[in-house]
Amino acid sequence: MNAKTELKTLQHWIAGNWVDASGAETFDVLNPLDDSLYCRAAKGTGADVRSAVAAARAAFPTYKETTPTERERWLLRIAEIMEARKAELLDCLIDEIGSPMQKALFEFNKGLTMVRAAAGLCRNVRGETFPSDVPGKFSMSIRAPLGVVAVITPFNVPLIKTTRLVANALAVGNTVVHLPSEMAPHLTVLFAEIVAEAGFPAGSYNLVTGFGHEIGNDLTSHKDVDFVTFTGSSVVGQLISEICAKNKTPNTLELGGKSPTVILADADLDKVVPLAARSIFMFAGQACIGSSRFYVERPLYDSFVKRFAMVASKVGMGDLRDPNTVIAPIISERQRKRVKDHIADAVAKGATIVTGGQWEGNRCQPTLLTGVTEDMTVCKSETFGPVASIYPIDSYEEGLAKANDSEYGLSSAIFTKDIDKAFHFARNIGAGMCHINGATIHDEAHVPFGGNGESGVGREGTDADLEAMTELKWITVQL
Repeated sequence: MNAKTELKTLQHWIAGNWVDASGAETFDVLNPLDDSLYCRAAKGTGADVRSAVAAARAAFPTYKETTPTERERWLLRIAEIMEARKAELLDCLIDEIGSPMQKALFEFNKGLTMVRAAAGLCRNVRGETFPSDVPGKFSMSIRAPLGVVAVITPFNVPLIKTTRLVANALAVGNTVVHLPSEMAPHLTVLFAEIVAEAGFPAGSYNLVTGFGHEIGNDLTSHKDVDFVTFTGSSVVGQLISEICAKNKTPNTLELGGKSPTVILADADLDKVVPLAARSIFMFAGQACIGSSRFYVERPLYDSFVKRFAMVASKVGMGDLRDPNTVIAPIISERQRKRVKDHIADAVAKGATIVTGGQWEGNRCQPTLLTGVTEDMTVCKSETFGPVASIYPIDSYEEGLAKANDSEYGLSSAIFTKDIDKAFHFARNIGAGMCHINGATIHDEAHVPFGGNGESGVGREGTDADLEAMTELKWITVQL
């Protein structure tokens, strides 16, 4: 552990100043590997949220008038500082949320891409002209920032979500109030330091740390918040959706997943098995786009189960700074209990553990289940751990039907050489994303990232956020 960060007490970043919580309280942040104290953070209150929103609202009239050149320069400066502080950010990702080095590097590099892609948005905030039926009337639209954007980010990929959502909001001229997961406050404090050093005006970005269940409603229901973007559980997403509906606040929600992978008989298992492992074991399955359901045509089923189990049994569980380590600790005791309960319930009701199922400290071994039936919790509910169920199917049609038999609709994948079936699947799967001959875990800065049903509302990404975080205004001039 990093002794320097162990003793650190984090503050809010509001109106260009580091401030303590209004109640002067802090909370402990634990290293999930061994539950040792990592740091302490300001325990935000409703008053802190209101101060942050007020700062963002006060800064907006001036910030929205900044030029594309200024915002572009500030964003690119963020990327430069991130590169200079790479080691510090990697240490934080490893020690605060338990990222293995390879996942931390992946997230850092993706975060850089998110910021640089956002810089490209600054010159893309534009409208268009329209023909008019009225002689001599010039008709056009302009696109303007909404105002104050509330950004609520999760623990599992805090740097990716922070860089994408905060940078995109700032790029198009909005100001931001950021509430990170209580399990990843230090990462966002580091980002706030970087934003400040990059030169963003005071109040354009504000950070409040604390517990979402205590102060989240104060943020999402605030009358001066013009847009809400949230990443987290479907249960909390439903609450936010109801609050936003009452206030007519536009929002995007990126929620849970139970992503399916369909493997047809003509698939190449040499290519499929490593991608299947990536789909569920990266960050120990603590990914909304992780694939926890595998539907395999019978000619390949036994071979796939055997080969997948062999790979799963050898997935690295060593030192988190070892580049060969894959499996991360499960983030909290509450989440560990959830993973344990899902496995125990499945076994009690007749499922077979092909491999895994045991724990090494706070890490769950990569676990594969067969014989899973619909009465088992793991069949339908999101486990958010390194646990996958494998089901035999007799046809492509059965695979599509079972893949669609879920309230979730985030990511999906199909492995086949049959281009007709592949595109039929892509067009008919009820998920917001589909990868043909690729892992369900995939993201890029400019793509429309998001899901349907219990997996959320709206899409993230440069173009999607540009559209969601600005509004069109129609203007006419009679010549």
